[in-house]
Amino acid sequence: MTSNSAKVITIGTFDGIHIGHQKILKKVVKLAKRQNLVPVVLTLFPHPRMVLQKDDSIRLLNTIEERIELLKSHGIKEVIVKKFTKEFANLSAQDYVKQILVDELNTKQIVIGYDHHFGKNRSANITDLKAFADLYDFKVEEISAQDLKDVTVSSTKIRTALNQGEVDLANSYLGYNFFITGTVVKGKGLGRTIDFPTANINIIATYKLIPSDGVYVVRSVIEGKTIFGMMNIGTNPTVDGKKRSIEVYFFNFKSDIYDAELKIEFLKRLRSEQKFENLEALKMQLKKDMTKASSYLKTLNE
Repeated sequence: MTSNSAKVITIGTFDGIHIGHQKILKKVVKLAKRQNLVPVVLTLFPHPRMVLQKDDSIRLLNTIEERIELLKSHGIKEVIVKKFTKEFANLSAQDYVKQILVDELNTKQIVIGYDHHFGKNRSANITDLKAFADLYDFKVEEISAQDLKDVTVSSTKIRTALNQGEVDLANSYLGYNFFITGTVVKGKGLGRTIDFPTANINIIATYKLIPSDGVYVVRSVIEGKTIFGMMNIGTNPTVDGKKRSIEVYFFNFKSDIYDAELKIEFLKRLRSEQKFENLEALKMQLKKDMTKASSYLKTLNE
């Protein structure tokens, strides 16, 4: 449900809501405040490629729930999620503007890139949008080419960095720590046998990008407290694991957290996943990882 209040709107996927996106959101919020309007983001879900090309390989930096939460944390009052369907894709440019932007959303100003395309076959451009703006009485604020370039470059760089495990680099582009949100589920209990009990994290959204396999220093807030830990992403080759899993060993933490939903932030990558001769060798390595993680965490407090 959307309110009928007059709005300043920006439209886009806003995947990652990184520092390039944040600049655009700041502009939307500022314009809305100045004119006593509501700052709004209109975003599409699922991703058009998932629907039109039936592309299951696409990986996004945020789930749709994470995207909404992040957008609102930057002062956006309403996030309108339009379900992307073939019918939606077939709307003519004029129907899209009139039915959705004007009648449904009560748009008074749109903040949009010069290369924005919309309507059936993405046939309409910003010149058309400005003509519709005159017709339907709203304003168009163009986002500069440089700001748009920053958005595109950052998104690509963030995905590349995460696919290479370079989470600290990804975090510098995001302006916050990359995170996953998942539920703690029962695993095989292997970690317990070597004194490293882990929480197994299940992420339902298959389109969520997961950083490359390896061991990471992570942080979460559990029961109101900040808890640090080590996360392993991979197949557990030491015990001939086949399925990719996400497991976290939280430092100095004993509570039962089965079924809890956790937001876990990535701070640093310690190493690649390795296959060890036996569980004892794995345990020795985990102790070394822990020492390394502790040294790194000390630098955060300095």
